[in-house]
Amino acid sequence: MDSDDRAIICKDPDIDETVNRLNEAFNEKRSVIIVGSCWVNYHGRASSRLEPGERIVIVKEDGAVLVHRSRGYEPVNWQPPGCILQAYKDGDNLVIKAIKRVPRETIIIFFDRIYFLLTFRLVDEGEFSLYASEEEMQRAILMEPSLIEDGFKPIDYERRVKPGFVDVYGVDRSGRIVVVEIKRRTAGREAVLQLARYVETLRRSLNREVRGILAAPEISKDARHALISLGLDFRKIDPKKCSEILRSKEEKKISDFFQNPRSAQRS
Repeated sequence: MDSDDRAIICKDPDIDETVNRLNEAFNEKRSVIIVGSCWVNYHGRASSRLEPGERIVIVKEDGAVLVHRSRGYEPVNWQPPGCILQAYKDGDNLVIKAIKRVPRETIIIFFDRIYFLLTFRLVDEGEFSLYASEEEMQRAILMEPSLIEDGFKPIDYERRVKPGFVDVYGVDRSGRIVVVEIKRRTAGREAVLQLARYVETLRRSLNREVRGILAAPEISKDARHALISLGLDFRKIDPKKCSEILRSKEEKKISDFFQNPRSAQRS
């Protein structure tokens, strides 16, 4: 066993030692990584059993539990933060139980062999800043059209027109066609000219008024002059805000999913 103030590392620990280390870590709200041979039972909105295999189990200081296979980034079993955690010995096996109280869900992980155990304290106070890609900005606009303007209604996206593909295609509150060109960084003159080509092509083919809106975090001075001269509009779109919209919508979908017990299935 290797240890210091922040980390305790055990290679091939026996069951008794592992139980003691785990309960100590759970009480002190330390993070835990266990590598070994295990199987998992889940009881809650449904029931499942994961057959034996060598896996990585992560227990975070907030009570979240993740069971990972050796491939892929998603856990095969998991419990959210706030779980009640307990480790104990059952015959020759280590048992880790994680209970979520509301709604009641339980994951029980059985180990018959532990190769590696690490318990540690992490200090992480860094702010997370996520800046959306153009595709994610497009998704955010489709989810929250008021990012462009009140009354905007998307009809299509990646719409094929002769010069290329329109990022978002819709109508404004007056029924006029609106073409939205999205740029993740400061938009330059070329972006304005690209938008102008889309607008002109659609005006000719539809024989009706078409508005063009350039959506970007910033716009260069020469691009702004070109917009004004061509009768196009600019909307300042913050990629960070787009990321927040996507996250909030995704969380809502997950919440709605969990509130519908018939649709809920867990591995």
